[in-house]
Amino acid sequence: MATFLNAEQESLAQEIASLLTDRGETISVAEATTGGLISAALLWVAGASRYYVGGGVVYTLKSRTGLAGVPGEEYANYRGTTPELLASLAESMRQRLATTWSVAESGLAGPTGGRAGAPAGRTTIGVAGPVARTAVIETGISDRGANMVEFTTHSLRFLRDAIREAGSAAS
Repeated sequence: MATFLNAEQESLAQEIASLLTDRGETISVAEATTGGLISAALLWVAGASRYYVGGGVVYTLKSRTGLAGVPGEEYANYRGTTPELLASLAESMRQRLATTWSVAESGLAGPTGGRAGAPAGRTTIGVAGPVARTAVIETGISDRGANMVEFTTHSLRFLRDAIREAGSAAS
């Protein structure tokens, strides 16, 4: 079967799908610099309608407040993505779409860094759900496309690990 995903992304998407389906749980996505690749990976698995509720590419403040429902005041002194902002974004999308889980991602794909001085190749990921967590990932590369792929892989891995953790805590 032809695919646009790399082998690790395929494996992660399949595992996430299996975990969510087995538990009757659902997922929503709020992504920025991955440009829809996280959602595409999750939708690549046949039967995605059993667990994938929806999401959006929330690349701008307008889309974060309008689509994800993040209160605009959270961005009053915006100086780049932070773990707190991504935790809020994930939780806002989770609540808005009434899902068990949500993953949010935003960063700097490149080739240049951000206005606040953050380098290209940095993204922040947030997961909301039975386990909530955030992480800042730095790839050390400035290639925009390569970073989008790396950010997608890291986001899927981070989500999978949170879902696994919730399952082991419930056992």
